[in-house]
Amino acid sequence: MGKHNEFGKEGEEIAVNFLLEKGYRILYRNFRYLKAEIDIIAEKDDIVAIVEVRARSNDQIIAIADTITPKKIKLLVAAADYYVTEMKLDKEIRFDIIAILKNKKLFKIEHMESAFYHF
Repeated sequence: MGKHNEFGKEGEEIAVNFLLEKGYRILYRNFRYLKAEIDIIAEKDDIVAIVEVRARSNDQIIAIADTITPKKIKLLVAAADYYVTEMKLDKEIRFDIIAILKNKKLFKIEHMESAFYHF
């Protein structure tokens, strides 16, 4: 496994622990539908959060959240729609981003609730 894949898995683990500490219940990790993957599906207060995790080890000029393309959003929405339909959920759905910056000098985690809308 490449170093970036290992760091991505570490980032997802950090995000899961962060959500658990905030009172979320993890419903699913790495949910796949066709070409889409949802990193984390979590629930809190009758809201289901579809969470995309972005982890970086370098502090580039572009914001981590800005790396999520319209194509990625479309894939996340399709996967979330499939999950909600299959699980027969009747709850509010929210799309979140957890951005993690971790290197030798810095550790920062940011949870952006309702980071984008699916309509």
